[in-house]
Amino acid sequence: MPRCDIVVVGGSAGALQPLREIVGSLPQNLPAAVIVVMHLSPEFPSNLANILGRSGPLKAVQATDGEPIRHGHIYVPTPDRHLTVENGHMRVQLGPRENRHRPAIDPLFRSAAKVYGRRVVGVIVSGQLDDGSAGLLAIRARGGYAIVQDPEDAQARQMPESALNYGGADAVLPAAQIGPALLTHVNRCIGGAMKESDARKSIQEDEFANLEVSTPDEGEGVPSAFSCPECGGVLWELKDGSMVRFRCRVGHAYSMKSLREEQADTLEATLWAAMRALEEKAALETRMLGSMTDSRIVTRLKEQAEADREHAEVLRRMLTGQEEAVRSAG
Repeated sequence: MPRCDIVVVGGSAGALQPLREIVGSLPQNLPAAVIVVMHLSPEFPSNLANILGRSGPLKAVQATDGEPIRHGHIYVPTPDRHLTVENGHMRVQLGPRENRHRPAIDPLFRSAAKVYGRRVVGVIVSGQLDDGSAGLLAIRARGGYAIVQDPEDAQARQMPESALNYGGADAVLPAAQIGPALLTHVNRCIGGAMKESDARKSIQEDEFANLEVSTPDEGEGVPSAFSCPECGGVLWELKDGSMVRFRCRVGHAYSMKSLREEQADTLEATLWAAMRALEEKAALETRMLGSMTDSRIVTRLKEQAEADREHAEVLRRMLTGQEEAVRSAG
């Protein structure tokens, strides 16, 4: 059995407590490195390293680009930067958002699977939507080991459920049992030989051939009917077994769930902008009335201003939920 010394952990909403439980049960001499990606706000500094460092004996640091990967250390991302791995060191880079996030879980998991293969242990804990599902699938396709927090034990169950549906798991456990199980697996692997060719063994050209592509033209994809909500480019559809993902040529990537969420946010912003434009147009038309003497022009401006205000009000009621309340009452 190869040594298992690269542990990658992903989580989002409700993940902090499981992460603290996991790292709190790991010993100072852990013969593995733990690399954590938790969705962070890009607007504020992160205190994640300090929190995890106080939760157990392992040293926790915010990773820097090019930093060597060392056993007995916990690495966390910088806000608004992806955290990935190359052979023997960390990469901290800007890069396009994936699944609406930067840092995102999938890039870390994909890179670990690609570089370290069967040496990787992937862990998914509490979170919304499905970031990490494709990455965990890549880890298992390379022969790595996967642990998923029991959805019944998670504060936010969507991420663990999606990981189980698409990637599967070797163990499904409550958060309190993940650390001990992780330690048992890592210790069981100690002393195993690992050939470089094993770590870099290519995924077979089969239904999972798209798992590690960075852009659509590197994999087997087709242009979809959708555009990228972030940059407007064509989204290519990539299939990994039963999982469908989308990626534009820039590199923005979405699962079906995250694409739906991004489209919803984009649509809402567009509708608010349209409402504002209509209200401003009506206000300008009303102001113009005072300088007009032709009765026909005045009449048209009044009618147009009233129509614009009515259209703006329809959008306002829809956006604030009043339209649905009116229909329900009727």
